[in-house]
Amino acid sequence: MVQELIILVVFLAAAFYMGRMLYRSFAAKSGCVKGCGTACSSIDFKKIQQELDKSMAKS
Repeated sequence: MVQELIILVVFLAAAFYMGRMLYRSFAAKSGCVKGCGTACSSIDFKKIQQELDKSMAKS
């Protein structure tokens, strides 16, 4: 009985965590689920593409 309660608590915590992540992914303004404001908002794909093009031109 105790083991089943522990498993239920762990399952409910995981379900809550996944539900929260899903909700945040749809409600996020920046499109980033983590909400840390670092990696997702600072990636500049145009700059990365330009640097890749430069390195390909050198070879």
